[in-house]
Amino acid sequence: MFQVFVDSAANIPAELVKKYGIHVISFVNFVNGRQIVNFDINLTPEEERQKGTEYYNAVRDGVQVKTSLINSADFIEHFTPVLDAGEDIMYFSLSKNISGTYNAASLAAEDLRERYPERKICLIDSLNASLAQGILAIYAVEMRDDGGDFDEIADTLEKKAHQMNGVFTVGNLKYLSRSGRISQTTASVGNMLNIKPILRGNKDGFIVEFKKCRGRKKSLDTLVNLVCDNIENSEQQIIGIAHADAYEDSLYVMDQIMQKVKVREFINTSYDYCTGSHVGPDTIALFFLAKDRELSGK
Repeated sequence: MFQVFVDSAANIPAELVKKYGIHVISFVNFVNGRQIVNFDINLTPEEERQKGTEYYNAVRDGVQVKTSLINSADFIEHFTPVLDAGEDIMYFSLSKNISGTYNAASLAAEDLRERYPERKICLIDSLNASLAQGILAIYAVEMRDDGGDFDEIADTLEKKAHQMNGVFTVGNLKYLSRSGRISQTTASVGNMLNIKPILRGNKDGFIVEFKKCRGRKKSLDTLVNLVCDNIENSEQQIIGIAHADAYEDSLYVMDQIMQKVKVREFINTSYDYCTGSHVGPDTIALFFLAKDRELSGK
């Protein structure tokens, strides 16, 4: 038996964390110096959305937000009880080329493997963020509960990480400027011209610009087309939608996808605070499996 772990950037709603028995190690943000734990397992979907609205409204109002890493000691603290219970661990991480969290988990795993040589600890770099991690973790639980072997599941999902696409568009370019992804001049000119870039996680786990759109609706329709033109075996897939206080737009995107392809189900949730603070309010992100990450359009 093994247990599945994620960091809270995986963006799995609390009700699904409880349903699948997934362990979440939460990031902590500081808003005007006040500590906020990013994940609360006791929230309903409505409460998660309301807290997301409150958080992203505060970001719009210009609060000072700082994010922090999950350190190795945190991983050791969360992993140890599972290992003590005689169970193995599979952890799905935020891309190591976005955050240092994977490296912190690796240091913890090295220490714990020496203390528990009979146990397996597998760290899977999602090469992405948000529900790209979360959906893989859900698949891991389902495969485990269907009787799958630990090593076979790990091998399968490490390969799937290279097929799990994350594409997104933002509401205001200034947040990408603040995180260093674009220059302040580019952000100012782009906002003036109503440019809405489409960004994605590339094959190496970096966030890169994919294309530019003019206007919000065009950018949302482009996201829909990227999903529908590239998704494989859609009826077997969970599609993830994460929105930074853009719920109505998320419903529009979900409806447009359902008109074009049949899918197993959607997860539609408020964007986690850690990565969401870097892309800003009104971001819409979609996550799905394709042949690879070299997206095309029909």
